[in-house]
Amino acid sequence: MERLRIDGKFFRAGGLRVELRAVTYGPFPGGWPEDFADDFARIAAAGFLALRVYEMPGPALLDAAMASGLRVFGGLVWEQGRDFLRDGRTLAAARVALAEGLRAVEGHPALAGLYVGNEIPADLVRWMGPMRVRRALEELIDTGKSLAPDLLWAYANYPSTEYLEPENADFTAFNLYLEDEAAFRGYLKRLHHVAGDRPVVVSEFGLDSRRNGLDRQAATLAWAVRAAREEGVAGLSVYAWSDRWWVGHEVLDWDFGLRDRVGVDKPALAAVRDAFAEPVSRAVETPRISVIVCTRNGAGRIAGCLRALERQTLRACEIVVVDDGSTDGTAERVARDFPAIHLLRLPAGGLSAARNAGAEAASGELLAFTDDDCEPDQDWLLGLARGFAAGWDAVGGPNLPPPARCAAEAIVAAAPGAPSHVMLNDEEAEHLPGCNLAVRRFAYFEVGGFDPRFTTAGDDVDFCWRLRDCGYRLGFAPTAFVWHHRRDSLRGYLRQQIGYGKAERLLIAKHPGRFTVAGDARWDGFIYNGGPLRVVEGSIVYHGVMGQAAYQSLSDRMQPRRPLDGRFGGFRERCCLACLDALQPCLRSWFRCARWRVGRQSGVVRVEDGSVFDEEFAIWSEEGKGRDHYLRLLLAAGWKSGGASDGWDLEKDGTRVLLATERRSGGGANTLLRVWGDGAEVAFLLPSRGSFSAACP
Repeated sequence: MERLRIDGKFFRAGGLRVELRAVTYGPFPGGWPEDFADDFARIAAAGFLALRVYEMPGPALLDAAMASGLRVFGGLVWEQGRDFLRDGRTLAAARVALAEGLRAVEGHPALAGLYVGNEIPADLVRWMGPMRVRRALEELIDTGKSLAPDLLWAYANYPSTEYLEPENADFTAFNLYLEDEAAFRGYLKRLHHVAGDRPVVVSEFGLDSRRNGLDRQAATLAWAVRAAREEGVAGLSVYAWSDRWWVGHEVLDWDFGLRDRVGVDKPALAAVRDAFAEPVSRAVETPRISVIVCTRNGAGRIAGCLRALERQTLRACEIVVVDDGSTDGTAERVARDFPAIHLLRLPAGGLSAARNAGAEAASGELLAFTDDDCEPDQDWLLGLARGFAAGWDAVGGPNLPPPARCAAEAIVAAAPGAPSHVMLNDEEAEHLPGCNLAVRRFAYFEVGGFDPRFTTAGDDVDFCWRLRDCGYRLGFAPTAFVWHHRRDSLRGYLRQQIGYGKAERLLIAKHPGRFTVAGDARWDGFIYNGGPLRVVEGSIVYHGVMGQAAYQSLSDRMQPRRPLDGRFGGFRERCCLACLDALQPCLRSWFRCARWRVGRQSGVVRVEDGSVFDEEFAIWSEEGKGRDHYLRLLLAAGWKSGGASDGWDLEKDGTRVLLATERRSGGGANTLLRVWGDGAEVAFLLPSRGSFSAACP
């Protein structure tokens, strides 16, 4: 049995992509059956390819699963339902149990992965602290990976702790019980963004037939299977195989099983089997798509890109390669090795001019652009076509770094400044990178194509802004991804960031209203950087009233970056990444603003929107009192809140204030106040022994 591997947003075993069709199995009253063969044969016959169990499986279970062609995902049993951070003994015991369980199965090929936890209660997470809980889960995953690097590792999360995604998990797994198909599909779309680069797995989904009836259970599971496949989910675990269930006692008041308590199949089993047997729904229509690849001195890269395009499940009507004045024999290699491809040879004129020439030569009703350093996934064009079938005028997907081959590639993949999509919501994009962007032909030419003044970068930002200004809408296709090779040296990465800074200078000159005075783009949406969406220092979590919201999410404007590949996580690599973290924004800002400086006028300072404020103060609180605390004090003193889009928080008698809190890793909080008007109005907030202190510029 081939080991299961991560393949972008999906799984792969050997040379084949694997859909993770799983069913949860046990625990049962009285323990495991004496013989697994009958159950596992029935499970395989129903179209399932995997089992999810809630404890470490033993050799007998794994042997029987392998005999039926089933992979197994186990679960680590430990005291996660208590305050396990109060002392170190609980987690220490969990690590011991993990090591002993893995040792007992000795790398059995049927064991595909392990969940290190399952739905830690939201109130306990809030009590212990979300970041501390997340780090504890990550420590368990690190321990597991050190002992069994061939397994896949995850935490079975749920919407009440959506913010708890471990950084180092191999895939994102959610237990999800939504009985409405539209709501279910909507949350799956969100989970693609929560997951970042990695696959999404629904680790539990089911319906209680006792309360809902056998027919509704069958219908619900059937549409859930279809929806998960159509929304690009990498796997779904149906909950559960049997109505018999044990949680320290036998559960008798619900019936989630595909078989009843005496072993009789329910209608849901046939419904799931039939849904798995259906072919995955394709686009409503098969449009004519022209793929345009621009290259300059890409002789060492272009073959991988073109071979990937030739392997598409939805074939392009044509592939147009535009050689932008290469001097390394790129055009000759394309002409020799890919004679069926339409090749254009141009004198060097820049990326935008090359893309426009490719669009002029193309005949498709949809124009799909990628770069010579990208290798589109086999379903890239299919994913884009589905997006257009949904009504979008332009569609794009993620660009993922392939597994690093060396430390430099790993560092660059985790460094800031990679091409990112910007999302207005879970489906509509504000910006799509040009390495993975398709547009309707009429929209492309109506907005005038790409602006030739952008020769290396920035053209896609300008293009997307102009599309939206003309009323066109951009959609995101989460599984239409391309493998985008990053720079393979730190020097090449820094040169790229300099180029981005120069391109941003051109964007500022063309779209001054879309930038702050510091030169940062004013995005309305959320910037996705590839890492899983997780609680970090300074994150605000919406727990709901008394922490009881069913869907508890983060409030942030930027997704965390991709983590550093654990294979290259040594001290030297981490130091190099820290240097890039510090150097990249300075370098990019210098080349962005070298001819566009913002100075201070005497006596005043301007903020992003150009308004002048009078004073800035900082209040340090050892107790961790932050923004909310001081807002309450101001409201009690008669201040009134501003509007949702105002650049300030509160107003009183013509004086306005804006507050923000800096959280320190060592504890405490530093709350910053910016005042337009009379600073004395907020003096009562300061400690009696202190005075106004200027915030750092």
